[in-house]
Amino acid sequence: MTAPFDPSQVTYLYFGTDWDAENRTSAHHVARWLGERSQVRYFECPGLRAPKTNGRDMRRLIRKVVGALRPARHPSANVEVRTLLQLPFRRVPGVAAFNQWLLRLAVRRAAASARRAGGAVVSWFAVPHVGALAGAVGEDLVVQYCVDDYSALPDVDASSVAAMDTALSQRADIVFVTSHTLVARKALIARHVAVSPHGVNVEHFRRAADASLPLPAEMAALSGVVIGFFGLIEAWIDLDLVSALAARHPDWSFVMVGRVAVPAVPQLPNLHFIGRRPYDLLPDYGRRFDVSIIPYRATQQVHFANPIKLREYLAMEKPIVSMPTPEIDRFADVVSRATTVDEWDAALLAAVAPGDRRTQQAAMRAVADSMTWDARLTRVQGIVADALSGRPFDPPPVDR
Repeated sequence: MTAPFDPSQVTYLYFGTDWDAENRTSAHHVARWLGERSQVRYFECPGLRAPKTNGRDMRRLIRKVVGALRPARHPSANVEVRTLLQLPFRRVPGVAAFNQWLLRLAVRRAAASARRAGGAVVSWFAVPHVGALAGAVGEDLVVQYCVDDYSALPDVDASSVAAMDTALSQRADIVFVTSHTLVARKALIARHVAVSPHGVNVEHFRRAADASLPLPAEMAALSGVVIGFFGLIEAWIDLDLVSALAARHPDWSFVMVGRVAVPAVPQLPNLHFIGRRPYDLLPDYGRRFDVSIIPYRATQQVHFANPIKLREYLAMEKPIVSMPTPEIDRFADVVSRATTVDEWDAALLAAVAPGDRRTQQAAMRAVADSMTWDARLTRVQGIVADALSGRPFDPPPVDR
């Protein structure tokens, strides 16, 4: 008889972005959830793209070097965070080999420590470009947690990133993908693929529905209808669309909360780019939204994406208007979709029209409640447990 799975007897070697990164991604939510149940050795990995000579990239590079020279950090009892040191000049002869040596040196020590502690060791890759470590440090299981078509991200070397992503998927024992659109692609190269859509911290974002709580001063100062967005403002955000809508409704306020990562933004008096705000405060900003928007461009990256902000918006229980994508189309019962400026305009007008929204809010609440991080990751943990126990790969289905 197989012993019950004990998550406390598992150590994860977790490869992700910076632990304190500006954007709280699914990789961070997953690592924190695992760290409440298991030991997590979290490795902050270098970026996918080569650093530019701007101040932000240079400061980040310096932080990486300093972080790599410091002792491990312990943000919680079960989580240890280390920064992987890498030289950024990947195309210089010998640098790639030297970087691989540095990676193996750092990770093998952590893996050896985990094995001495007993229990299973699982390497978990939330980024593709250190995938050469997969299966190279004596782990019991290799997991890839794929959230994007990484080769379609802005400013990356597409062919190189695609090759690294493919190689990791081939090495992994299980590939989790956050969108159904990625399944067919990964099934061609991976042994086992399971869909695991993003979750949401429901109670956190539901604070946006509580009108008794205070607003941030900059949101309280706005009058009239507020159309809101939060997230990274990158090339995949259609700022031309947002600008056109703001021009049509000069009495409305369009508020874009997030770091601006594009060279320039439209300048209109009612279009506000207020910058990044802490994750803990996002529901307070969302409380002032009358409508939440996802104004994507129709790019390859967006086609394969499954936006975590969609779940967060649902938990806020405010009307949502979005560009259609394969994953967002799965939420047609609770999300209005529009493509052209005229369609967007009509959807926004319908969303702010007077009326009783209790039925709509109840539907949003039910959907959000079904996809908490705990529900999502309990399922994932079960799949990992089956793999460690040698049981056949048979993941329970998930619709959205």
